[in-house]
Formats: sequence, C-alpha cells, structure tokens
Amino acid sequence: MLDFPLFPESASTFAPKVDALYFFTLALTAFFTLLIFAAVLFMFVKYRRTEENQVGDPIHGSTLLEIIWSVIPFLIVMLLFFWGAQVFWVGVSIPEDAREYLVTGKQWMWKIQHPEGHREINTLHVPIGEKIKLTMTSEDVIHSFFIPAFRVKQDVLPGRYTQLWFEATKTGEYHLFCTEYCGAEHSQMIGTVTVMEKDEYQDWLAGGIVGSSPVASGEELFQQYACNTCHENSGDTLRGPSLKGIAGNAVTLADGASVNRDENYLRESIVRPSSKMVAGYQNLMPTYQGQITEEGLSHLVAYIKSLGSEADANENSGHGSSDHGESHDDEAADAESTESTEASAE
Repeated sequence: MLDFPLFPESASTFAPKVDALYFFTLALTAFFTLLIFAAVLFMFVKYRRTEENQVGDPIHGSTLLEIIWSVIPFLIVMLLFFWGAQVFWVGVSIPEDAREYLVTGKQWMWKIQHPEGHREINTLHVPIGEKIKLTMTSEDVIHSFFIPAFRVKQDVLPGRYTQLWFEATKTGEYHLFCTEYCGAEHSQMIGTVTVMEKDEYQDWLAGGIVGSSPVASGEELFQQYACNTCHENSGDTLRGPSLKGIAGNAVTLADGASVNRDENYLRESIVRPSSKMVAGYQNLMPTYQGQITEEGLSHLVAYIKSLGSEADANENSGHGSSDHGESHDDEAADAESTESTEASAE
C-alpha cells in the first residue's frame, strides 16, 4: 500500500501551533457545513408543499434569532483572529540566542552558509533542539523558502533581507521547496534539511571543508574596499560614523527621521549610501551597487553586526585575523575550494 500521508510530518516546535489552529479551523468548517446541510434538509422535508395551490404563511422575523446569528459568527471570527495573530507573532519573533545561517536564492538553487563557514548547496544540516535563524536574500528574482515539516515559509527577495527561524524536534531528512514561481526550472529548486543529533552534527562539521566564516569574509571585504579609512573602530571621524555597536540601534538621519539600523538598513547604506544620510555627516561615501555580490553584502553586514561597543574597541584595538581564530591565508584557500564546488553545481 502506498504511503501517502494527508499532512506533512510535524518536526519543529512551531509546527504543533500551526497544526492546532489549522485543525480547529478545519473542524469548525466541517461542523457548520454539516449543520447547515442538516438544517436545509430538515426544512426541505418539513416545509415542503403538500397542496398544489398552497401559499406559505408570512414570517415577521425574530430579533433574538438575528442577534444570535450575528454574535456567534463574530465571536468565532475574533477567536480565529487572535489565535492566528498569536501564532504569527511566535513565527516572526526570532529568539536572540538563535544560530544565524545565511541563505542566498539563485535560479535555481539554494546557497547556504553556516556561521562556522561551511557552505552547502540545496542542503542544510542543523542540530536537533537548537534555535536556527535564516537570514535570506536573492541574487535575481523572488523565491520562497518552505520547509513543510517545520511549517515555516518565507519569501526571499532581491535587494533586501528576510528572515525565519525554527527549532527541529525530530532527526531525519525533510523536504525543502521554493514555493514562488521563479522561472523555467522552478520545480527543480528543491533540497533537503537534515536534522542531526548534536554530537553527530559536530562530527559533520569537523569532517567538512571549512571556508571563511561570514564575519571573517566580511572583515576581508571591509579591508579590501578600504571602509576603515572612513569608519574607524575607535570613535567617530569627520568622514563617517563609527560602526561599533550600531547594529540594531536607532539613528537620527539628516532629515530628522529616526530609523532602526537593522540588516536591511546596513545593506542599503552600502549600495545606496545617500538614501538615508546620518545626521552630522556629508554625502561622501561612494555606492557599491553592482561591485559586491549578494553573498559579499551579507558577509559585510555580518561583520558589522559582530562589532562590539566602543568600550570593546578600547580593549581590543584593531581587527586583525586573530580576532576570528584562523589566518586569512588559510581562509582564502578554503574559500577557493568551496567556490569551485559552487561553480560545478551551478
């Protein structure tokens, strides 16, 4: 007999919350469908015409009945609204202690980078029982990252970052799909998510080829494009503000508005620096639109997010390769190996 389940397996902490709301809505729909069908059948039989010229008696209505059939649907709709809002809030509230992975969508593949530097294409290995955050962007068109067993789905957009998170509760392999039509080979943009025990995951990490971490790669780009000449680590300069500890904090712009310096703000400040000028600074920064790849932009943002406060800068002046554990020479060699793997897959 064919194994054809009606619903995907539930394999994350978020999945039972989605399933509870879904099955309640399904049961509610079935109940009222049967109730209405039974009422129609009852009236069809009880009030059928028994004589050829029979005329029905006039109905004057019932205020109580009208109140009942207005209030009950209102209460049901409000229950679904607040329940759905609570589930939605859980889905978009990313835990602060989640491990961050970078995902780049491209016709027609998913490129994923672990915080340690490991790279994967169309596969994602994660440890069980650990909160995972995916920061995603696209190199070309709109994609959508969907893991049915985890009940998580998020559009992946060119030119900005979107995020989702999950915590796997069962080991095994689970399907990964793109659910936004993205071109001729859209149906082939699939992959697998492998959930492993924590010790097995550590063994998997130890056995793979380690490239530069996103933070280390971002630091290299920061030096390569001479960003440090305007954004010094120790205090503000005349040309640009310090980047220490800015990620996630509000800033006042030249027009008086206040914005949160999240991932999308940091990316926009690199590719379109004149769009949101910080108060007190001149428009001197050149645009890097088209000069840095989407993965490179993600690495720069990761590096900026990793920078501590000004107090940290005084304790650890400079930002050489020793801050990240590996020498840049070794990282460059590993990066070449992983890039060749990507090129062969593409």
